[in-house]
Amino acid sequence: MTLEIALTLGLLVAAIALFISNRFPPEVVALILLATLLLSGLVPVEKGLRGFSNDAVITIAAMFVLSEGLQRTGVIGWLARGLEWLARRAAWLAVIALLLVTAFLSAFVNNTAVVALFIPLTLALSETARQSPSRLLLPLSYASMLGGVCTLIGTSTNLIVNGVAVQRGIEPLGMFEFTPMGLIFTGIGLVYLLTIGMRLIPDRRPAADPADAYRLSAYITEVKLTERSKAVGKRLMDADFVRELGLEVLDIWRDGLRLLPLPDRILQAGDLLRVRCNLQRLQQLEGAYGLKLVANAPHHPAEEPTLLVELVLTPSSSLVGQTLRSSRFRNRFGATVLALRHRQEMALEQFADIPLQAGDAIVVQIDRERLQELLRLPDFILVSQVESARPRPVKALLAGVIMAGVVLVASMGWYPTAVAALVGALAMVLTGCLKPDEAVQAIDWRLLVMLGAMLGLGIAMETTGAARWLTVNLVGALGGLGPIVVLSGFYLLTSLLTEVMSNNATAVLMAALAIEVAAALGVDARPFLFAVAYAASASFMTPIGYQTNTMVFGVGQYQFSDFVRVGLPLNLLFWVLATLLIPRFWAF
Repeated sequence: MTLEIALTLGLLVAAIALFISNRFPPEVVALILLATLLLSGLVPVEKGLRGFSNDAVITIAAMFVLSEGLQRTGVIGWLARGLEWLARRAAWLAVIALLLVTAFLSAFVNNTAVVALFIPLTLALSETARQSPSRLLLPLSYASMLGGVCTLIGTSTNLIVNGVAVQRGIEPLGMFEFTPMGLIFTGIGLVYLLTIGMRLIPDRRPAADPADAYRLSAYITEVKLTERSKAVGKRLMDADFVRELGLEVLDIWRDGLRLLPLPDRILQAGDLLRVRCNLQRLQQLEGAYGLKLVANAPHHPAEEPTLLVELVLTPSSSLVGQTLRSSRFRNRFGATVLALRHRQEMALEQFADIPLQAGDAIVVQIDRERLQELLRLPDFILVSQVESARPRPVKALLAGVIMAGVVLVASMGWYPTAVAALVGALAMVLTGCLKPDEAVQAIDWRLLVMLGAMLGLGIAMETTGAARWLTVNLVGALGGLGPIVVLSGFYLLTSLLTEVMSNNATAVLMAALAIEVAAALGVDARPFLFAVAYAASASFMTPIGYQTNTMVFGVGQYQFSDFVRVGLPLNLLFWVLATLLIPRFWAF
């Protein structure tokens, strides 16, 4: 082993450790790794930066835009409304249809967009089917992953594996070359979810309505400010019950009018305050502060402009790593956070200083007109069923035609997939299906940065000989058992890595290694590349291995153990299927 190989492998181990620790975002880890490789001279600058111009980077960026075009014009929403119609007539048939439609759409559209749109529908279906939402949300995420492995453009991991293959001079993977094996995975996976998987999921979330699901009735109440209160005539920020009780005022009603709870608002006797506070503690102290609990507060017409909605932080949210206090959430978004579901914990009090993570679910009170402004940002997914911005039905057919054209051109091989996707994304903007700023916001730039940087690691492993060294030792240990055993071990290793670190980073590392292993064995690299593609997308055991799992984690109020309970049998089943079937579809 040379010094260059040792340093490269040491950096690889350190990067994997940082990915697993989740101390830094994946794109930051990838950039640290690339910068170290460039500064140390382990990889030439022109080669190390070549990853950012890889076909996979261009294609993935274009696919984000194409998916956003289908969503904005209402193509996906049209299918969702069809499922709502079916749910009113046959709830369980609608659940089956939901998983099938999710899998189908995810074969062609970014699956995070599909899951984001279908989460509110899934919550509504759970009420109709009289099931806990947690029993349906996890299968929704899994169905999107199953559909993604059916086509080249179904998931970013497939495109990454293809990009690495093309970079190494291997014939590109076909658009529908994934489909036969992918359909087997999808069919068996959906049968498992509908017959066994749903039974293994506990009823974590009691109801679809956020107020019931987060037990807000014990924390949201209305009190009347009596003449005995010391706060009368004082600013809201100076009121004793705010300073001493930590009571948060959400609304003020005075003479039938709703007033914003501004810090310098002067309080008056008779004001009706809607507050967030532990109800038991408030009952014990209400007399000392001149407050009177209102048991059955009258309906206020002024309540209508405000909404109680549930939001989920996206993996690309700018709030990840910040706290509600440091981000000045209320001033920035015009919304008051009432509850926070952070990883496995529910927080109804003292959550302002909890560092936020992707997948965290929050319940907020917000003015109706501010909601649409908030949803235009890429930071949140709306979970509650609220009438959103109107789609563009006139452009829906055009968007569908553009997407179909991209698939046709790429599958027929008339132009490379990257070119077809790039032209399709441009057509979405030029035809008015998307506004330019919407197209830019749709792209997950963090993913592209991470991918470009990780491809630099693959080049370093090839340049320094680290990949060859690993291959020689791996083949020396398992090569005598035959290529099928090596393939099976490769699938298992990829599957385990993708559970604890980014599936995209795993795809980059393992695809490059797969090509070297195949060359050392003297066999075709294609079976190994498809093993990496399928295994990197089959992340069923943890909520952090795949973005859609992260998205449903907080909403479904899951525990980590739920993913292991449902996902482990599915992972093992797919491992056996891959070992038996991949050599039949792609001969060594």
